[in-house]
Amino acid sequence: MPSQKVLEEKKQVVSAIAEQFKTAVSGVFVDYCGLTVEQDTQLRNKLREAGVEYKVIKNTLTRFAAKEVGFDELDPILNGPTSLAISMTDEVAPAKVIADFAKENDKLEIKAGFLDGKVLALDEVKKLAATPNRETLIAKMLGSLNAPISNLARTLQALVDNGVEPADIKVEKEEAPVEEAAPAVEEAPVAEEAPAEAPAEEAAEAPTEE
Repeated sequence: MPSQKVLEEKKQVVSAIAEQFKTAVSGVFVDYCGLTVEQDTQLRNKLREAGVEYKVIKNTLTRFAAKEVGFDELDPILNGPTSLAISMTDEVAPAKVIADFAKENDKLEIKAGFLDGKVLALDEVKKLAATPNRETLIAKMLGSLNAPISNLARTLQALVDNGVEPADIKVEKEEAPVEEAAPAVEEAPVAEEAPAEAPAEEAAEAPTEE
């Protein structure tokens, strides 16, 4: 039976792998069997340049770690020579570097992967590898933001090349039409009041002849 010290060391390894599964944004499992020492070195260099950690793993210990974090779907692929490429910051980098390298080195086989806590099958890893990386997406976004400014600069340069100075370009502003004053509303004539009748008691009586 393994000594207590060996068991403790294995527990620490399992715990460390489980922690990487939890904290890494993505990872790819590969079968590296058949790669020459030179090819393996080239792969490691490319992954290192992309900020990806790469190492050979033990299937049994990795299986325990996978179960600990709920990655039970990895059980079928954890056999034979297995290595793992993971990234803590770039979701696409491990899959992209591995997939690009596998195109030129058919001895390298992708087994599976994971992304943000979800296990990915082989087809899903390939789709992830075809996704533009973070730098490319940022460059495209900045390019779209700068497009209007670039178009304006090209337009002004074309005018200058044709002998038109930017200072000669006049921007005509359309003045808002002045609304005509509404006609004054005629007031209805006030009806004249009829003269008041004299009171009956004030009427003079005609003089009588004697």
